[in-house]
Amino acid sequence: MFSGIVEGTGQVTAVERDKDNVHFTLTWIHADELKVDQSLSHNGVCLTVVAVDHVKKTYKVTAIRETLLKSNLGLLEPGSKVNLERSMPMNGRLDGHIVQGHVDQTAICKKVEEADGSWYYTFEYIFDKEKAQQGYMTVEKGSVTVNGVSLTVVNSQDNTFQVAIIPYTWEVTNFHTFKEGTVVNLEFDIIGKYLSKLMRYQ
Repeated sequence: MFSGIVEGTGQVTAVERDKDNVHFTLTWIHADELKVDQSLSHNGVCLTVVAVDHVKKTYKVTAIRETLLKSNLGLLEPGSKVNLERSMPMNGRLDGHIVQGHVDQTAICKKVEEADGSWYYTFEYIFDKEKAQQGYMTVEKGSVTVNGVSLTVVNSQDNTFQVAIIPYTWEVTNFHTFKEGTVVNLEFDIIGKYLSKLMRYQ
């Protein structure tokens, strides 16, 4: 489980394809603190660390076909910046919201607007009415995870929404690399999904 408070970005150094799987090697300042079998959020996708090189400060993870189909990880290449967050300790503060690391779908950045030192990003995703009835949607002032970052939704529409990014988040995450057309990962609020499912049995 994660909180959506990204610790920083790592950089992809190698991409290896093996049948339907893709193995990523990344370098990260905290890589020497990782261990094999540890869960780590990559652009909001929970992946398991399968190898660590503490000297080079690199580690390796594997994404399977299902993950590649639902996320933007298949677009990563050497040099790509990835938002990273280690799993939340049970005695830690929940500074963002409950994030599972199970990406629901991707969205496309449609607009980036600067607003006196902060930024507004507009994202568009494929809207499915049946999925929306199951909680796969955004709501005004609700929570959404974009590339692993816990954010508050503004201007929520059927298939679009906006988020406001403060300078700190812009610098620490890969949001500063986003432009029109950038593909991002979305995870909708798990509480909304549960409530939507329960309402169907009322």
